[in-house]
Amino acid sequence: IMGFITFSLYVGIKESARMTFIMVLIKTLVILLFLGVGAFYVQPENWTPFAPNGFKGIFVGAYLMFFAYIGFDAVSTAAEETKNPQKDMPIGIIGSLAICTLLYIGVAAVLTGIMPLNQIDIHAPISAAMSYINQNWVAFFISIGAIAGLTSVLLVLQLGGTRILYAMSREKLLPEIFSRTHSKYKTPHITTIIAGIAVLILSLFLDLNAAAELCNIGTLSAFMLVCLG
Repeated sequence: IMGFITFSLYVGIKESARMTFIMVLIKTLVILLFLGVGAFYVQPENWTPFAPNGFKGIFVGAYLMFFAYIGFDAVSTAAEETKNPQKDMPIGIIGSLAICTLLYIGVAAVLTGIMPLNQIDIHAPISAAMSYINQNWVAFFISIGAIAGLTSVLLVLQLGGTRILYAMSREKLLPEIFSRTHSKYKTPHITTIIAGIAVLILSLFLDLNAAAELCNIGTLSAFMLVCLG
C-alpha cells in the first residue's frame, strides 16, 4: 500500500486527490451504512451509566481521540496547491472537522448502544458489533471501508509530510535537494521517495502500539506548539 501511495504522489496531486476522493466516498458510505443498520438495534439501557469510567475515562478517551484528528492539520500543507487558499482552506478544514465530528459521535453512540461496553471488541469494534447482531453482510463492507479509510489517511499524511519537507528546504532549513521538483510531474519527487521508503521500512519493524503512542503524543505536542505560536 505504501509503495502504491508513494507512486501516486510521485506522479501528481490531481491523481492523488482523485484516488483519495474515491476512498473517502467508500468509507463514508460504509459509516452511514453502519449507522443506518445499527440504529435499529440500539438498546438505551446500554448507555447506563453514561460515563462508566468517570471523568478519568473521559479524559483518557479525549487524549486518545487526538489520533483521529491528525489528518485535519495535514490539509493545510496543501495550501499552495489549492485554487483559492484564503477561501478553500477554511472551508476544507472546518467543514471536514464538523462532518467528521458528527460522524464520530454517531458511530460512538450506535456502537455503545448496540452492545455492552465490556463486550466491545477493541481491535475491530464496528465489524464485531455487526456480527454481534447477526448482520455479517454489513461487517464485510465495514472491513472494506476500513482498508479504504486507512489508505486514504496514509495518502493525506504522506502528502503533508512531503510538502513540509519541500517548504522547509525552500526556506533553507533543509538541503536544497529536498525542494527539487520533477521536470515532468512538477512534484517534489525526491522528498516523496525518501518519505515513502522511510515509512515503508519503519512500518516493518515498529511495534504498532508504540507507534500509535508516539503519534498521539507527537500530535498533541505539535497542536500545543502551533497554538502557542
